[in-house]
Order: sequence, then C-alpha cells, then structure tokens
Amino acid sequence: MFHVKRTFEEYDIIVVGGGHAGVEAALASARLHKKTALVTLSKTSIARMSCNPSIGGLAKGHLVRELDVLGGEMGRAIDKTGIQFKLLNRSKGRAVWSPRAQADKRKYATYMQNILSSTHTIHILEEEAKEVIFSGNCVQGIILKNGEALYGKAVILTNGTFLQGLIHIGPIQIAAGRYGELPSLGLSDCLRAAGFVVKRLKTGTPPRITRRSIDFSRMIPQFGDSNPEPFSYVTTHFEPKNVPCYLTHTHENTHDILRRGLPRSPLYNGSIKGKGPRYCPSIEDKIVRFHDKSSHQLFLEPEWEGADQWYVNGFSSSLPIDIQCKALRTVPGLEGAEFIKPGYAIEYDYFPSYQLRHSLETKDVKGLYFAGQINGTSGYEEAAVQGFMAGVNAARALDNQEPIILSRSEAYIGVLIDDLITKETDEPYRMFTSLAEYRLILRADNADHRLWNIAQTIGIQSLEHCNTFKKSFDDREMIRTYFKHHSCPKELFSTLSLGHSDRYDHLIKKQILRQEHLPVLHEHLFPDFQTHSLDQAFIEILYEGYIQRQRQMVEKMRLLEDQQIPSTFCYDSIKSLSNEGREKLKKYRPETVGQASRIRGVSPSDIQVLLIYLR
Repeated sequence: MFHVKRTFEEYDIIVVGGGHAGVEAALASARLHKKTALVTLSKTSIARMSCNPSIGGLAKGHLVRELDVLGGEMGRAIDKTGIQFKLLNRSKGRAVWSPRAQADKRKYATYMQNILSSTHTIHILEEEAKEVIFSGNCVQGIILKNGEALYGKAVILTNGTFLQGLIHIGPIQIAAGRYGELPSLGLSDCLRAAGFVVKRLKTGTPPRITRRSIDFSRMIPQFGDSNPEPFSYVTTHFEPKNVPCYLTHTHENTHDILRRGLPRSPLYNGSIKGKGPRYCPSIEDKIVRFHDKSSHQLFLEPEWEGADQWYVNGFSSSLPIDIQCKALRTVPGLEGAEFIKPGYAIEYDYFPSYQLRHSLETKDVKGLYFAGQINGTSGYEEAAVQGFMAGVNAARALDNQEPIILSRSEAYIGVLIDDLITKETDEPYRMFTSLAEYRLILRADNADHRLWNIAQTIGIQSLEHCNTFKKSFDDREMIRTYFKHHSCPKELFSTLSLGHSDRYDHLIKKQILRQEHLPVLHEHLFPDFQTHSLDQAFIEILYEGYIQRQRQMVEKMRLLEDQQIPSTFCYDSIKSLSNEGREKLKKYRPETVGQASRIRGVSPSDIQVLLIYLR
C-alpha cells in the first residue's frame, strides 16, 4: 500500500492511458466542459501507432466515419496526416465499401498531442496509475506511483497492452507495455482485489526493417486512389499525397524455415498463455493453420513519409530473431533485410467485458469506465470509439443525463459495444462487416445521415456541421421523392444513352441508370444539391427492397430491446429456465431482453419464459 499524499487538484474525469482510446476519451470529456486529467507514462508516446501505421480498413473505416460525425478526432487527424488513401471493396456491394489510409505515424501522434495540449480543460500528467480509490461501490480517483492521490468523480481506464505487459521474442521475455516502454504494474491486482475478473490476451507485431535493405524492383507497387475521399465529413480541399506501399509474397522455403523454428516459438512451446487474435495471426500461426497455402502476402509500408523504417505487414512473429531474419530473407525483395526492431508477441491483462454496462461503466463500481484493449478488443479504431463513448457517458452521468447507447441498427459502434457486453471475449475482438446484421443500413458513406441527430444530442460536434449533416439528409429525401414521381425526359435519356424513358426509380432498380450517370443528373437536375446527397438517394433507391426488409427486422427486434430487465431481477426464481440459460443470465446481467437474446447459451425458449415472467 502506498503512502498517499493528497493532491491539491480534483478533477471531474480522470483518464488513464494516452493511446487511441485515452485520447478520444479525454477530448470528449473536455469538450463537454469537464475538467479532465490524462495520466500517461510519457507525453511523447500519446497516440502512438504501436503496430500498423494505418487507420481504417474493413469495417474499421465505418467506425472512424461514425466517430467523426459524433465529434471524435481520429478522422480529422488521419485526413491531415495520411500519405495514401484507398476505398476498399469497390468491386463488391456498397455495404462493405470501407475507407483506409496509410498514416505518417509521427505526424499523426504530433497532431493528436497538439490537439490535447491546446485543449485548456485537459491537464496531462506524466505518471503511472497504481491503484483505484474506491468508496463503497463508487470510484473516487486513483493513486499514482509517486504516492499522490488524484481525486475525480469518474475514472476511465484505457491502459491498452500495458497492464502486466510481457513481450516474447523466442525464449526472451521482457516486461513492457510496448517495445522499449515500461508496463503498468499494480492496477490489475488492485481491481482483482476489488472483485473484477482479470484474464490474459496476446497480440503481436511484425519486424521493422531499413528502407535501404529493400529491393523494391522485385515487388509490386500499391498506390492509393487517384481521387481519394477523406475520412472526415468536415475536411475540405482534400489533396493528400499518394505514397506507394509494396506487395511481395512468402514461399515454401520461407515456410520450411519457420516450421523448423516452431519448437522455439513461445506460441507453440507453452510460454504464451493468452489467446491471440484469430483474424490477425502471426506468420508461424499462418503456416500451421493454413498449411495448404504455399504463399502468403506481405505488404511493405513506410511508417512515415520518407521513412527509413518500414513495416512488414503480414509477418507478425514471436519467433527468435535469428529465425525471423533467416525466413524474411527468403522473400523476394527482402534478401538483404536489415532489422531495426524484431517482431514480437505481447501478453497483457484485460477485463472480460460482461462486467460492463452498455455505457462502458462497470456494473459493480459507479463512475468507473473501461475502454479499448482493456476490454479485449484489438485495433486503434475499436479503441478510439470506445474511448469516445466512455468519455461522453462519463460526462453525461456527472450532469445527471441518460447515457448515449447506440443500437445495432444505428451504428457499427453499437454493434461493437453490444458484442462486447453480450458475447464471450476469449480472443482479441476485431470489427468486421459480417458482424453487423443490418450492414446495408450501416454503410460507411451514410454515417452522417444516420447519426447527425445523435451528434446534436451529444453536443460535441459544432452546430454548423450538424446543420450541414441534416441538410444533406433532407436533400437526400427530396431527391429520392423526385426519383419516385418523375420520369427521365427524352432529351436526358438520349444524352445518357439509356435506350428508353421510364420513371427514375425504375431505371435505377433495373440498373439502366447507373452510378456513372450521376454527374450528368447532378448537372441537369440537381446543380444546387450536394453530390453526396444525390449519391445517397441513388443507393437508397437501388437497394430499396433489401433496406426495407432490414428495417422491418429492426422494428421486430425493437420490441425486445425496449423490454427492460431490472438489475435486481432474480433468475433463480424462474424454475423453467434452462440451467445454462440461468447461469449465463446471472453472469451477464443483461439490461434488456434483446441483449439477453444475443447471449450464447440463452435459448429462444429461455427468452419466451423470461418475457412471461417480466410481464
């Protein structure tokens, strides 16, 4: 136990951790006029991209767009500091189009650090949190390593991989939160003693190599889009750089070397206890799980513009350095690879997220919130949106306002948090479009139309931008109505070479009037409207039947979502529940019947019984 020295300053909200979750949590709190302390081990490591130097990707791009509309900073930051932008999945349906950008990781971190330091209601402290201060079932603050007590009305923990962090490189084990950075010790033990369940997870990162050691002539250059779209809806005059990445492949010689090294891998000799990410496996995991594959893609990515340090995307590894080096040098273009940092695995403590409410407040301690990898997620984007929602809801709780809870039909953020609260997380959770049952409604391109009214309620996004979002939504509805009541005139369908005239919505559904015709429609029919509104009206018409079916499903589920379950509800009194159903309901303590229905092990018959008792 520390000798506690009381600080002279008290805060509304204390945020612990300066990663992507901590940054968004602190900014959200401060922008809602709360006096905020951000406690981090090092100011220079705030918003650091410790793994892949990129933002967005499949479903992750959706999260960033939603965060941008609600008032988060990540979308604006990457627009200012990105060096290549691309819209993924263009060959597929609009529901899975996802923006992605390569980042200049140095400029990105500097941008975020400047935003934080210029926000006058944020006080940044370079310290380590060692304990949480409790008063009954309420949080009171934290105790720092220097023995000082920092008091606050709410505490948001966003410790990432730092809680009892342990790096593995072959037989070498290093206590660290990231390569070259000390771990956070003591906080896990404090929370475990307070009754929280603590478990271990594992993630990893690939080696970084020198630019001069790469033979780019043996690789395929990968450029971004020639006319890229920004992440942020408020970004104007967007003309980013288009710095190439490079594609190469492993082959059987690479795999043979890796196989021979498996007995020395901590993943396979029992040294690593935590479970790793299924969808971002290490290279040694790939050759075991996908043994029928003779080759795996590797992307060489610069970590910043003009960098000598390059990231070998796809070659995450915890193997000994000699094996990593020998295997990588069999890859075309990497025969002379020089290591700056080896790949490594890292184990860390996390708190299974069934211990949280949908507001991200812990169920047993009022005023204590968890966000980011501490909840078992992976990825900058997943962390950022959790941090933002925790910051918003902590601030609203202090103002005696109801929390902002996004449903699964409103946002990918809602899908993410609901999955965490209602499903077992025994491996790092990563967002995918396949996890959203209403993904045709939740497109990356319509985040502003879906969430402008919630952004207004939160109050971080400027009124000017909220009005812009609303006008775009209203314009979309006007154009959609026009398409349903007007036919394409002869002079226009002749210009478009459509072959025959018909009502606009019929032409769109028959795919006679296509995406490439929209610039002509904009010029002739809607010159005073945003192209974004026209595009959205076109998509709404094209997929109208499917969208209508999904909205009907949403309405059916809403009946269950609206059915509240009292926090004191006694499941033991219902004898007709299945044993597994009763056990899971007691463990997860769902807030609504809708949440209960998504818990693995709770059967449809359990839900019917529950509904009868609640009525």
